[in-house]
Amino acid sequence: MQTVANWMTSKTYTIEAEASIIEAMHMMKEKKIRRLPVTCNGKFCGLITDLMIRGFTPGKATSLDTWEVHYILSKATVRDAMNPYPMTISPDAPLCQAAQIIHDNKLNGLCVTDAQNNLVGLLTTTNLMEALIAICSKE
Repeated sequence: MQTVANWMTSKTYTIEAEASIIEAMHMMKEKKIRRLPVTCNGKFCGLITDLMIRGFTPGKATSLDTWEVHYILSKATVRDAMNPYPMTISPDAPLCQAAQIIHDNKLNGLCVTDAQNNLVGLLTTTNLMEALIAICSKE
């Protein structure tokens, strides 16, 4: 049986909840990632994605200039925009269960946590596609 642990990304980047939105934006761009697990004093406590950040930032129709937008985003924290209750899954869960959760909830990934709610990885739709390709190529 294929499990989440077989296909998840275990080396994940994280960001502290009190970091600025600007810091999160820069980290995502630098690391070429679309989601960041959030930690509160080193403990997993949420998730922020590029879509959440885009929804949090002022639109192009705003009368604010670039510097004002940058100032606002430098003062806003990740905690202000994050999802404090992201869907999670156990590393021991069957891969098909994770795929079903992602499909049914229209997600782009799941945070993988152990029994103590420690973050142990991320399972993304890219990871699921890699699994599908590997499984289908064995047939």
